[in-house]
Formats: sequence, C-alpha cells, structure tokens
Amino acid sequence: MEWQKAIKRWSLMLAGMLAVQWAVAQDNKELERTARNFMRTGDHANAILVLNQAIQTAPDDINLKRDLAFAYYLKGDINRAYTVISPLVDKKEADVQLLQIAGNIFQAKQDWKGAERLYTRGLKKFPNSGELYNDYGELLQNMKNFDAALRQWVKGIETDPNFPGNYYNATRSYLWTKEPIWAILYGETFINLESYTTRTAEIRDVVLECYKKLFDDPAIFNSVPVENSDRKSRKSSSQAASGFMDAYKSVMAQQISVVTTGIEPESLIMLRTRFILSWYNAFSEKYPYALFDFQRKLLKEGMFEAYNQWIFGPVANQADYKAWTNLHKAEYNAFSAYQRKNPLKLRADEFYNTGKLAVIK
Repeated sequence: MEWQKAIKRWSLMLAGMLAVQWAVAQDNKELERTARNFMRTGDHANAILVLNQAIQTAPDDINLKRDLAFAYYLKGDINRAYTVISPLVDKKEADVQLLQIAGNIFQAKQDWKGAERLYTRGLKKFPNSGELYNDYGELLQNMKNFDAALRQWVKGIETDPNFPGNYYNATRSYLWTKEPIWAILYGETFINLESYTTRTAEIRDVVLECYKKLFDDPAIFNSVPVENSDRKSRKSSSQAASGFMDAYKSVMAQQISVVTTGIEPESLIMLRTRFILSWYNAFSEKYPYALFDFQRKLLKEGMFEAYNQWIFGPVANQADYKAWTNLHKAEYNAFSAYQRKNPLKLRADEFYNTGKLAVIK
C-alpha cells in the first residue's frame, strides 16, 4: 500500500539523517579532542583553528564555544575570548566549568561588575560549588574586599568540604588575623587534600608559622571555659562553632609546657599527640572532626611521627628532615603507602567556623 511505502521511505530518510548527525557529532568530538591536545601543548593558534572549524558544523554546541573562548584566553586575545563567552553565561546549559572560564575572562577584561554578577548568579544555580566560591573569593580579594573574600572561601568549605582551593585561600587569609587557629586547621586539611604541589609547600610554612603565633600570644587562651563533658547532645550551629573553638583552646592551653623550648617538628609531635589524647577524652563525641579522626588513626597505626615529619620537616629544617627520612626509611615508606590508600575525607556536617573573620591588612 502507498502509505506503507511512504512510511518506509520516511524511515529510511530519518535513519540516513540520524546517521549523518551521528557522524558529524563523532567528527566534532574528534576535533574537540584535537583542539584540547593543542591547548595542552600550548599551541593555542591551532586549537582556535580546529574549534572554529568544528563550530561551522555545530554552531549551537556550547562546549565547543566554551573551549574556543578558553583558547583565545590562553592565547592572550581577551577581547575575542570575552566576545565568545559572554552570550553563553546565561544559557541553561552553562555548567560550573564554563562559569569558571567566563569568570577568568571577565576579570582579565577588568569587567569586575560583570564577574561579580556572574559568580552571584552561578552560586544561585550551583549553591554547592566549591569552585565558584573559591573564584568569587579571589575576585573579591582582587577588589581589596578582604573580609568578603574570606567569607566566600569559608562558605565554600562549608558547602563543599573536600574541594581544596577554599582551604588554601582561607588559610592564607587567616594568617593575617588575630586568631591563627583556623589557619592551622584549614592549612593541615589543605596539605592532605593537595599533597604535592608548590601550594602545599607554601601552606606548610603558614601552618608552622601559625603554631608559633598561637603560642606567642597567651591572650588567645584567656577566659576559655574548660569543659569535661563528652555528651552527644548537639547545640545550634552558632553554639557548636563557638563551643568547638573554646574546646580546642582549652585542650591546647593544657599543652603549653611542651613547646617552651620552641616550635619544631619534635615538640609539635609531642604537642599534637597530647592534644589528640586529651580531645578524645573530653570532646570528640560532642564535636566530631574528620581531621582529628585522621590524626588519631595515624597515631594508633604508629605513623603519627612520620606524618608530622612529612608536614613540618621540609619547612622547619630541610637537612634534618632528609636525615630523619634516611634514618626511618621503612617507617616513612609505610606512612606514604598508607596515605595513598587512606586519604583524608571531610564530612559535611562538621563545620564549626564562628564567622569572626576580621582580617588585619
């Protein structure tokens, strides 16, 4: 029958069209991979050429346009990058990666208001994106709004606790506050999340410096209520935040005698060992904290000395650190293997920052 023949013809045509679209899509995927390889090797001109070719056959492909804008940005052609990326930021398909690239381009263009609007809208769309909180904080810091920048990084830690960037920036900011404790806690967390980069070396130095600041100023420990209760009842978030900090100070204040001869890896090992033992006698159930659980596990496994040497040794005294690792090679190798298999994992319900963020500049 004629209608059956017509259906068959349309079916064949549709199959042919889908086959062509599939082939084009496959070609574009291959071109996208080729362009990214060019970008990885620093050949931005060829990346741009390939991406423009791919966009001719897929003009609505937002990923190709995002990559093109990024290639222009890497090449240093900020005006073209800005022209390509600007129409994409409000599209429903815009993801976190696109918004990050757009934010960098907007800042390079010195469109500060546009960048701020972009991050504000982006965080409404992706309220748990640690990446966007981190980038927004960096924008605010560039605008000399230091308190607001730190608030964004702290919020990023709260909403996305396993993303390292916010710990890095918050640690550097807390170095300039009157209270170095969060620089110590966030810095050590960052060192575990991003263990072998140039930023790691920088934050090791900050954490060591903040331990010195902590014990250089006895006023930090003044008027701290010493609790001995390990009740499981939890208070409101603000009470828990204040209570956690008071508990930390009260336990640390008990260890002052350990560091009377100075802050160095050996004294810090003793200080931090006593802290963990005291914390788990008094506060671990009321204020659970993954970093302390991680330290306690290393202590039980006999790896706490190696862990502390790994954190503090390279910045305290490189020669002494090298001598220690040579003398304790088996112990250090065992710790390294354990660390690779058992990385620190943060938990979302353990946020205790009080929000007192006044930065000294």
